[in-house]
Amino acid sequence: MTPTIDAHHHFWRYSPDEYGWIGDDMREIRRDFLPPDLEAELRATGIQGVVSVQARESLDETEDLLVLARQASFVRGVVGWVPLAAADVEDHLDRFGREPLLRGVRHLVQAEPDGFLTGEAFNRGVGLLAARGLVYDILIFERQLQEAVAFVDRHPGQVFVLDHVAKPRIRDRALEPWAREMRRLAERPNVFCKVSGMATEAHFVSWQEADLRPYWDVALEAFGPRRLMFGSDWPVCLVACGYARWHELVRGWAASLSDGEQAELFGGTACRAYGLTREEGR
Repeated sequence: MTPTIDAHHHFWRYSPDEYGWIGDDMREIRRDFLPPDLEAELRATGIQGVVSVQARESLDETEDLLVLARQASFVRGVVGWVPLAAADVEDHLDRFGREPLLRGVRHLVQAEPDGFLTGEAFNRGVGLLAARGLVYDILIFERQLQEAVAFVDRHPGQVFVLDHVAKPRIRDRALEPWAREMRRLAERPNVFCKVSGMATEAHFVSWQEADLRPYWDVALEAFGPRRLMFGSDWPVCLVACGYARWHELVRGWAASLSDGEQAELFGGTACRAYGLTREEGR
């Protein structure tokens, strides 16, 4: 039976220097978040497994996430960071390639200038992932979607997962050009998409379900339930939405889907995209 999976969350031991992106409006998450904290949320919602995702560009963090994954059986895989544009990227990939729990890599492209995804050194690094069975997670803002389409087209044999539905301008209630570019990206069958990080793109305190629903509708139309996967973005989500509330919202949106389609959204898609084990524990 397919396990229920949260395809996107983070662990960290907080320090201001290493997590400078956690601003003054995010004080709720300026503390440590480790497996026991998440396990309580999983029990309450019935989620059986998770994918741990990097939150800073550090080989040390990748190592730490793999250590935590080996200790916590509910962690089914890790999306870490390696210096993809570095001349010695193959050495790092070979080193981490011995880790079966490393299922993908990610770079914080949202923090990079326009044109980053066209860089030759970076694309060379991404071109090494497919042969190692590693996914690449795309973390971008809406303004980078057009660039991401061209980037994906350079790597037709690579599995990609788009994080946080490409961070649309929900605060501004702006659907375009995000919706148009999402549909373009979804035409590429090697791209999957995480339903995550949406509440934090709205107004942290005053958002309503109606503010988010149009973005869910576009993502569902574009990718279909078999290329969408549930993600909490915990603990970042806590600045706008509790774990249980986000899970309940996505369950409600998906209520009109068939049982099989819901099983894909809440586990099957993540298992296929990342090659996760389908057994409980290890």
